[in-house]
Amino acid sequence: MKFILFVEGSTEHRALPEFLKRWLDPKLSRPVGISPVSFDGNDKYISEVKKKAALHLNGPKRQGIIAVIGLLDLYGLKFPSHLSSAEGRYDWAKQDLEKRVGHPQFRQFFAVHELEAWPLSDPGIFLEQVKKAILAVTANPESVNFNQPPVRLLKKLYSEKLKRDYKKIVDGYDLFSKLDPEVAYQKCPRLKEMLDEMLRLAKDSGN
Repeated sequence: MKFILFVEGSTEHRALPEFLKRWLDPKLSRPVGISPVSFDGNDKYISEVKKKAALHLNGPKRQGIIAVIGLLDLYGLKFPSHLSSAEGRYDWAKQDLEKRVGHPQFRQFFAVHELEAWPLSDPGIFLEQVKKAILAVTANPESVNFNQPPVRLLKKLYSEKLKRDYKKIVDGYDLFSKLDPEVAYQKCPRLKEMLDEMLRLAKDSGN
């Protein structure tokens, strides 16, 4: 049995399956698979998610699928003008995409405000020069918001402290390979929400 994980790009496709399994598998009677599907950006994701979810959930291999889990960054999406809070935008976008797909085995989640908020939960995985600056936000990584989202913060810190660019795919994968998912789970409520639901679904499927 496995999850299909819909993601926006290469960092998520490469780093997330192993990261999520490190949290899920020890809590299950048997490991689950996580197969990532990348959409090359959030615009393609939004336009194609219904079609691709149907291909998996109504296709010939559907019996082996626990659920399709969608994950996007909250930052970078378009919202109705009256929504300004992260909570309001999250709830609206989740409801919109789940209604758009319209399948009981589809769940949509968002990284608040970007996926890179999760590594910010553990300053110990960063080089010493960057670690000191990360300590200021580590207690509440999801508060690194629309004004200076996590990737922009990391680019700024890597440039100032390490005198080099932050490379999203290479550096992001390295950070996720070091990150303890339980640390991120405890400090990122929206990640916790996603992992709790994945665990419930996996157990309900007999794992």
